[in-house]
Amino acid sequence: MSGTRLTRLVAMSLTLGLAAWLIPPETLAQGAGPAQAPPSPVAGRILSLKEAINIALENQPSIQARLGDYAAARHRVDQAFSGLLPQIGGSWNAFRDQNVSQSATTAGGTRTVYSWATTTTAKATASQLLFDFGKTFAATDREKANAESSKEDVEIERDSTVLLVKESYFNLLFGKRLVVVNREAVARAELNLRSAKGFFEVGTRPKFDVTRAEVDLANAQVTLIQARNAVRLARVALNTAMGISIGSPTEVQDILTYEAFPVDESRLLPEALQHRPEYRQIQVRVEAAEANVRQNFRNFFPDVTGNGFYGASRADMNEVWELGITLNWSIFDGGNKIAKYKEAKASLEAAQSRVRAQELSIWKEVEQAHLNVIETEERIQATKKAVESAQENFRLAQGRFDAGVGTIIELTDAQLALTQALSTEAQALTDYRIGVSRLERALGRR
Repeated sequence: MSGTRLTRLVAMSLTLGLAAWLIPPETLAQGAGPAQAPPSPVAGRILSLKEAINIALENQPSIQARLGDYAAARHRVDQAFSGLLPQIGGSWNAFRDQNVSQSATTAGGTRTVYSWATTTTAKATASQLLFDFGKTFAATDREKANAESSKEDVEIERDSTVLLVKESYFNLLFGKRLVVVNREAVARAELNLRSAKGFFEVGTRPKFDVTRAEVDLANAQVTLIQARNAVRLARVALNTAMGISIGSPTEVQDILTYEAFPVDESRLLPEALQHRPEYRQIQVRVEAAEANVRQNFRNFFPDVTGNGFYGASRADMNEVWELGITLNWSIFDGGNKIAKYKEAKASLEAAQSRVRAQELSIWKEVEQAHLNVIETEERIQATKKAVESAQENFRLAQGRFDAGVGTIIELTDAQLALTQALSTEAQALTDYRIGVSRLERALGRR
């Protein structure tokens, strides 16, 4: 080690020791960086799918953001309705004036006299909207509908989160299944390599069999490494979907099996239209557009307001008060109100058209999800037969190779076909479970 590097290490050690002596222990325990993440809710246990969904619904920040938007929308309802309630305020004014006057003197002349006067006025004011032809009620109805739309945004975000958790959950299971498949492939390749070496050493097999077995083992090990990395990536995706620390050691139950999903095809669309928050949302947006039309139409009429104040003026605190009724009516504003009314009617027509468009979109989504479930069901049955055939073919190839009548190429091809068949079966099961999850999402089920 060079002298310069040794000097730097010694200086660093002295600095760290001095810092540990000067800095309080609690400060060192807290650390200089950001606060550590709270304990993971998944550590030390195996999560069921239902538990993963519940964690996501509780922790996902995108859902919390939608809940905040919904709370803000409800407060806008109160803002719109507040115009119908009494408006009470107070005021206090103070003025100090200088007065200038001329006065006669004893010598027969005049002199200027300056005087100051302070005047204060205190008032309590109140006003009450008496009649506005329903403008405020229409505005309130519009904000209520907008709040309902924000509420459906929360449900949409929850449904999307649930679907994302399910997909990530099954993808993690798929990755773990592939690790098992490829680990078994590595074990078979190692066994084949040992057999090839044994036959070569006794002179019954050529060197080619050994090198071919070595290539097969190397390829199987590479595929296993990729499968393990896919598991880590899938775990990160699931943790992100659940809204927890990305590095959490999440483990899940192996439910990657086939379970029939019976459906009544005649009830698919009615069920989806009844339960999908997107469809409810588009309907309340029509209600908001209708209320907006009503408000803009009633803006053509006047407002009648009762108002008054009560107070006193100094210096002698004289009582002051006033009562009155005010009528405000904009007779002509350059066509602004007419343009706004026409805009509101056009927006209403657009919202009504979007209802039908949403129906078609939901219908398409349901049909596609249903067809995908049927297709993956058929694939599962086909892959089971493919696995059985590949297992039998590999058993026969291995027996022929061990008996000295088969070739290493025949054996490695059978080994590769078995690995591919098992991987395809796992993929079909994963696609089926994800397809069922998407069909549930399309039907509005959670």
